[in-house]
Amino acid sequence: MNQRTCLSVILAAGEGTRMKSAMPKVLHAIAGLPMVAHVVKAAEAAGTTGLALVIGHGADEMRKAAQKFAPKAETFVQEKRLGTAHAVLAAREAISKGYDDILVMFGDTPLIDAQALAAARQKLAEGAAVAVIGFRPPSPTGYGRLIEKDGHLVAIREEKDCSEEEKKIGFCNAGMMAVAGKHALRLLDKVGNDNAKGEFYLTDIVEIAGAEGLDVVATEASFENALGINNRAELAEAEAIWQARRRREAMLSGVTLIAPETVYFSHDTEIGADTIVEPNVWFGLGVKISTGATIHAFSHMTGATIAENCEVGPFARLRPGADLRKKAKVGNFCEVKQSTVEEGAKVNHLTYIGDARVGAGANIGAGTITCNYDGYSKFFTDIGEGAFVGSNSSLVAPVSIGKGGYIASGSVITESVPDDALAFGRARQKTIPGKGKELRERFASAAAARKKAAAE
Repeated sequence: MNQRTCLSVILAAGEGTRMKSAMPKVLHAIAGLPMVAHVVKAAEAAGTTGLALVIGHGADEMRKAAQKFAPKAETFVQEKRLGTAHAVLAAREAISKGYDDILVMFGDTPLIDAQALAAARQKLAEGAAVAVIGFRPPSPTGYGRLIEKDGHLVAIREEKDCSEEEKKIGFCNAGMMAVAGKHALRLLDKVGNDNAKGEFYLTDIVEIAGAEGLDVVATEASFENALGINNRAELAEAEAIWQARRRREAMLSGVTLIAPETVYFSHDTEIGADTIVEPNVWFGLGVKISTGATIHAFSHMTGATIAENCEVGPFARLRPGADLRKKAKVGNFCEVKQSTVEEGAKVNHLTYIGDARVGAGANIGAGTITCNYDGYSKFFTDIGEGAFVGSNSSLVAPVSIGKGGYIASGSVITESVPDDALAFGRARQKTIPGKGKELRERFASAAAARKKAAAE
């Protein structure tokens, strides 16, 4: 089957009015990726060699988005919504190219997996003309039933048309199917619209193919695979299922999640074995973590790279461009953005490091900030290997601290510091005996006067 060509036709023209959104429904994200892109990924994993997106509402927005998640896909516009078969035929030009297999999927079923699609394709390789993907929901009420006889699918019956006996069938239509390319256009063109809604239904090809003596079968996918998204509540349900799958996958690959239900991954999160993740951690897009890292509770990461044996958090924020090298530490209430923290360097507490390099073995004291932005442009701070920056220091970029440099606590550093030098950037302390008592008495008297005036 691997040598068979396959076109995946993904129907994504629905308006999604129940989402209550100006954005096309299928662009709403799960794990940071549009739901239709999840369908594309499943199709690609199932061996598709061509992609056709049938779009409608928000066509320009869809095309722009597709350039990111499916740059090679052809897009076709369904101008009028006249049923699922009509939607598939919007991609007639692509279907007519002579693919062996045609997969028909929906852009709002993001949990479909490659195995379910591959199983349907396998039936085509074995000689079936049509393979319908079915599932067994907790309750079949409202779903079309798959009517089978002697191992063959003879009809898809909508519930309102089912007999009492047929209503007892628990095997239901998931909507997705595989059709042999050599039969696809002929079968689709035979679909009529002699029904109450005057629409062309894809499901009709089951009986059309059967009437021609072609083999029609059903394959079974899990209920989760077939879950369609129509509103934001269902979107959240799908997110929860996706996250549960990903957490289990991470744990089985050697990652410790202490409270897995509180950890959230993005679709592209990479996390190595022997990493420990404490509760309430968020992995945004573009996070890569090597082996043996420890991610403490309540940390938030996006676009960050974390090398082996690093330590992050608790309550740390790593923004895009944060690059932590081996055994680096970014501690509690620290933020790192567009900066490299080199091997063994420590950024322990209450610190902002932006547009900077923190050299290997350097230590950044609590409350230190790199002043990297003047309101118009960003500037770079370079902190050398083994440097020590005392607490509550402000490093005003562009500035460099040399290898082994030492910055006294509370300093404002505006000029570069040579290797091994000590720098002070603060006013000299002056102590006036008795002045504290005098100030307290003055302030207390003024407060009492204000209170008396307010009472009068």
